[in-house]
Amino acid sequence: MSGIKFSEDHEWIVVDGDIGTVGITEFAQEQLGDVVFVEVPEEGKDLEQGDEAAVVESVKAASEVLAICDGEVIEGNEALVDEPSLVNSAPMGEGWFYKVKITDASQLEELMDEAGYKAFIDAQG
Repeated sequence: MSGIKFSEDHEWIVVDGDIGTVGITEFAQEQLGDVVFVEVPEEGKDLEQGDEAAVVESVKAASEVLAICDGEVIEGNEALVDEPSLVNSAPMGEGWFYKVKITDASQLEELMDEAGYKAFIDAQG
């Protein structure tokens, strides 16, 4: 995936124009274990970077998915509500959480590219 960026909170975003698709990384879903419940944000919800955007619960723990940037949710992935295991089977694909109309693109400059994220994970031990 070219144009993908990562946060230190193990979220990813792929940007197309001013629209970003957001999910959690392969590493994050491995840490969570089997996902049993997902709550995605509603269309029209305004997010500020760092806000809770979604909730994911696994057999191990409940976790928040934080907003990777400021913006307005244009779509939540309703497929995850019916089939939360998509987060495990395709975290970087069909298991995306929401799409956002980005209002502060400069925030994306703070994020890591794929190589930077891999180094970040490796440094976590």
